[in-house]
Amino acid sequence: MFSKQKIRQKLAGSAHSQFAVIIAVSAAAVLLIASTTMEKKINIDDSGNIREIATYESDVKGCLSSLGININGKDKVTPELTAPIKDGMTVKIKRAVPVLVSVDGRSLVIETAEDSVKDMFSTENIMLDEKDKVTPEISEPIKAGMKIKVVRVKEKIETNTETLAYKTVQKVDNSMEKGQTKVIQDGTDGEKEIQTKVVYEDGKEVSRAVISETVKKSPTDKIVSVGTLPWITVSRGGTDNKVLYTRKLKMKATSYTASYECTGKNPGDRGFGITATGTKARRDLHGYSTVAVDPNVIPLGTKLYVEGYGYAIAEDTGGAVRGNIIDLYFEPGSNEFKRWFTHNTTVYILK
Repeated sequence: MFSKQKIRQKLAGSAHSQFAVIIAVSAAAVLLIASTTMEKKINIDDSGNIREIATYESDVKGCLSSLGININGKDKVTPELTAPIKDGMTVKIKRAVPVLVSVDGRSLVIETAEDSVKDMFSTENIMLDEKDKVTPEISEPIKAGMKIKVVRVKEKIETNTETLAYKTVQKVDNSMEKGQTKVIQDGTDGEKEIQTKVVYEDGKEVSRAVISETVKKSPTDKIVSVGTLPWITVSRGGTDNKVLYTRKLKMKATSYTASYECTGKNPGDRGFGITATGTKARRDLHGYSTVAVDPNVIPLGTKLYVEGYGYAIAEDTGGAVRGNIIDLYFEPGSNEFKRWFTHNTTVYILK
């Protein structure tokens, strides 16, 4: 058990401890009160107008209120209004200024204390798409009364189909009469896909440009044969006939018969009246008569039409028939023979 003396000592120590705590708390309270009620000197920067003031207020809001400095809704205060006043601090006030914003067909007067156009858009929830145009640039600092224009830019890709018209190709046909045509292959149209980028500004088209062209189906040419063979009209037996020819020659015409004077042979002689090609020489007013030619000019066996003489076949040759000379066969004693003794004529080489 404790003696009375020890008990008295413990009680005395406990009393001393409690008294020390009370003293410490009281001192802290005194310091706190002193700190909040002491005069503090601070700087007020009101949009570049700086002044030094002394205040006993505890926070920024109270200080500004005590000085009669009004803060409007969009003014910016740094540090914030609830921040405690500290000796030597600077309170900055950035006043909101009006700007005119034209966007989406509207003209808005906006009060803002933001530093740049970009910051103002963010605060006012004015959203920009990637291709939208802003004048001035969004990095421009805000100035009172500045005019800001937003142009909404949209791009659209249009896809259209265009017909590729077929071409008509003419091919020369030497076996067909001049002026005649014949379709060898029908033409078919092709198809081309065209992609165009169309740019709209505030809903109005401002430009369009083709960005790709793709042939989906190639056209097929129409092929037409065109005849080149010339022709002449020949009358025979009161009927006009169209005769095709491949070549026209200006020639000197002479005449001959199967007589001894022309061939050196008499009737009954071997080869009398027989041509160089082995045919019997003839004058056929309703068919093909015999003529002698230079084979270097007109090949033997060629069908001809001789103006004033008629149809003929190059079946014979002669010693005096050289170059552009043609010797026309007649029956001995005929009047035609005498008339054609020498004559200039046109010879058509028939198809």
